[in-house]
Amino acid sequence: MDPLEIARWQFGITTVYHFMMVPLTLGLGAVVTGFYIAYIRTQKPEYKRMTKFWGKLYLINFIMGVATGLVQEFQFGMAWSEYSRFVGDVFGAPLAMEGLLAFFVESTFLGLWIFGWDKLKPKIHAACLFMAVAASWLSAYFIIVANSWMQHPVGVEMVDGRPVLNDVWAVLTNNTAMVAYPHALAGAVQVAGGFLVGIAWYKLWKRRRDGVDTIGENGKVVVGQQVEGARDTTDFTVWFKSLRIGAIVGLIGFLGTAFTGHSQAQLMIEQQPMKMAAAEAACHDGTGFSVLSLSSPGAQNCDEVQAILEIPGLLSFLAYEDFTTNVAGITTLMPIYEETYGTHLPDDPELYGERAGSEIDYLPLMEVTYYGFRGMITLGGVSALSFLYVLWVTRKKGEGTVPEAKWISNLAIAGILAPFGANILGWVFTEMGRQPFVVAPNPDGNPAILMFTAAAVSPGVSGFEILFSLVSLALVYAALMVVEIYLLAKYVKAGVVAAMPELVEDPHQDDHDDHDDHDDRDVLAFAY
Repeated sequence: MDPLEIARWQFGITTVYHFMMVPLTLGLGAVVTGFYIAYIRTQKPEYKRMTKFWGKLYLINFIMGVATGLVQEFQFGMAWSEYSRFVGDVFGAPLAMEGLLAFFVESTFLGLWIFGWDKLKPKIHAACLFMAVAASWLSAYFIIVANSWMQHPVGVEMVDGRPVLNDVWAVLTNNTAMVAYPHALAGAVQVAGGFLVGIAWYKLWKRRRDGVDTIGENGKVVVGQQVEGARDTTDFTVWFKSLRIGAIVGLIGFLGTAFTGHSQAQLMIEQQPMKMAAAEAACHDGTGFSVLSLSSPGAQNCDEVQAILEIPGLLSFLAYEDFTTNVAGITTLMPIYEETYGTHLPDDPELYGERAGSEIDYLPLMEVTYYGFRGMITLGGVSALSFLYVLWVTRKKGEGTVPEAKWISNLAIAGILAPFGANILGWVFTEMGRQPFVVAPNPDGNPAILMFTAAAVSPGVSGFEILFSLVSLALVYAALMVVEIYLLAKYVKAGVVAAMPELVEDPHQDDHDDHDDHDDRDVLAFAY
């Protein structure tokens, strides 16, 4: 068993699973903050219900994100000790800041918000939530800084074969991080929009199916009331506003990813041209954008790649904002890479194991990069179209509602996954497109500042040991996935009353019906 391949699978599986929590936490936290501020400013009951319901789902996701994120740090020392030694001097500062923000600032203020209902002044209470969300966004920045250094190392000098930090400001303001960070945040906002749209659509459709809401002769919805579950007119407003706000938020996120993604692609062509050439299956220099190229499964040979549909000039426009400048292809870039970084791995069995002295393939897996890049764009575009459809269907200034067709409701629920998929494919493309490097070289920097992935794995760990940890973590993560889906589904089905049980509680159910008693039950229920 090859320890390197198993270690890569382990890191990929656990990281992708953890990353599903990250964009939802970042995006939904900001949305919930907006709902709470709207409630404080307007005192409209629907905004309080929206804050508590969506806040409950936000907290479930946040807790799961913390649990799954802890494993990532342990993996560095367990399976990737050589990588940790190589990047440790650089990553120490940003990862320490991320840890302080995530585990102290974020958790502290989130705790104050959870238990501060009706105990803190409203503005101070809202400020606690704002600080928690702001800390999570800043925490994400430091993670992006660390990852961007792996994509484009700056601010270091080589000392005894290791990069040593000599300019922390250069690392923190790395131009790769400056475009990757807003792109990641925009993707998180789009995820939050899709999450709101899918769930709110389902809840409105459920009201129609259960006969709570009907359609009048004029074609407009007649909002009904049902005592059970507090499905009153305010409940309708909660879901209707959540639906439209989610669509608007999702569209803003999509536009953000489109513009920042364009800037990121331009920078990537400059810093990692082979990655972009593989993403376009661009074997030769040219100006055309390949909409569809086909090859035999697993093909890594340009002779087996055939362009089926190509748009002339578009690739040049995306790269250089003109239609005539050639973009370097794989056959042009390969000799440059081989001349600059060598054709074979160093003959060092202690560090490279069985791969010592083997030939280096600088071309990433084209199937992954090519289809991952297009899948990211396609899923993002599909979700954007769904947001436009939502705004069209509900355009009648609060008097419209969703169609009665069940298949559309099912599609809306499934559509929640589209922005998630776009985010995941984007990260898979970014990370696998960097291969064979774990720290890609800076074309304008010291060519010695690089690290091959083959040299990053822990030399003292066997393939069986990593396989055991992979299976163990996969089982734990599978259990956590079941728990999260169960909790989310449970509280979505219950609706707002899951977060505000006082809406259906009988005020005469016991002798302790004073205001403070109900507040305490509400706080503890909301905090689980």
